[in-house]
Amino acid sequence: MANTKPSDDTPLTYAASGVSISSGNDLVRLIKPIVASTAQPGTTSSIGGFGGVFSLHDAGFPGAPTLVSGIDGIGTKVKIAFALGKHDTVGIDLVAMNVNDLVVQGARPLFFLDYYACGELKVQDTVEFVRGVAEGCRQSGASLVGGETAEMPGVYTKGEYDAAGCAVGALPHGAKVLPDINSMRSEDVLLGLGSSGLHSNGFSLVRKIVERAGLNYSDPAPWDQSTTVGASLLTPTKIYVKSLLKAVDAGAIKGMAHITGGGLVENIPRMLPKTLEAVVDAASYPVPPEMQWLKKTGQIEDTEFARVWNTGIGMVLVVDSSDAKKTIKILEAEGEKVYTVGRLADRTSPDGCVVQNMSAWS
Repeated sequence: MANTKPSDDTPLTYAASGVSISSGNDLVRLIKPIVASTAQPGTTSSIGGFGGVFSLHDAGFPGAPTLVSGIDGIGTKVKIAFALGKHDTVGIDLVAMNVNDLVVQGARPLFFLDYYACGELKVQDTVEFVRGVAEGCRQSGASLVGGETAEMPGVYTKGEYDAAGCAVGALPHGAKVLPDINSMRSEDVLLGLGSSGLHSNGFSLVRKIVERAGLNYSDPAPWDQSTTVGASLLTPTKIYVKSLLKAVDAGAIKGMAHITGGGLVENIPRMLPKTLEAVVDAASYPVPPEMQWLKKTGQIEDTEFARVWNTGIGMVLVVDSSDAKKTIKILEAEGEKVYTVGRLADRTSPDGCVVQNMSAWS
């Protein structure tokens, strides 16, 4: 990476870095009927939810649990792992991106499988990666039951790899699968759980901004001189499973959203009925320093910022106003940073999420 700052100072966008969220949304819309054509007894969810729900009871296994499954990858965050030769933390990311999608539906992760593809197998790098996967599994209570390693010269550049993972969780037969949209009401409270950083989204734009700033990943981080750019950016995605399951057991949570690609504005509506919208106060929680630096250096507009990164909130929960204090107490006892970030209101916009006071991000 060059150590001279490029002269281009135009505002950056995720699309300009090569990723189109809109195209991804178009794809989901187009393949929904194709996916729906495979439905059978037991299929209880459609594409677009956080996890795929399958009722074993309805499929002919009386009294059996309801399964929730998810599949995801790490994205271009792996490019920073390549640059630093550090591969364990992205293994944690892989697990986190999957199990966090399960827990938002109230499911306890049971097991995990990974797929690792590379141009040339570097045994020690792969061992380090699997160590990270195992750590993520321990943090979430899932068993690593299998995987696949594929060496594919000519497809992947030498020294690089990609990985995907699949997690399966369960709820007891008869337990309510979240979100419980029928219980949601205007003035329900939105609680936000602090993120550990960027998690695993928006890294194509992150890398573009770092490049524009003329920084190497081994340079001191402008937002934290005690660490390097790369080490800070590789902070693994926070796994919320154990703390959220405690709150789920208390029976107060109506819905949860894992804030990943699409940010607050696209993920919160995924758990809401069409009659309600989320009203989020951007001034109600702190933005992590690395995101502040990225926003300023990349001249990222507020609306783009809200759509690309988590802005400091990794999970959003819907609770009744009478249950908010109890839920906050449970989550804080589990070590979570909890913020009251907004409320539900009758829907007035097509998007399902309105972010107010975005000037607080500048």
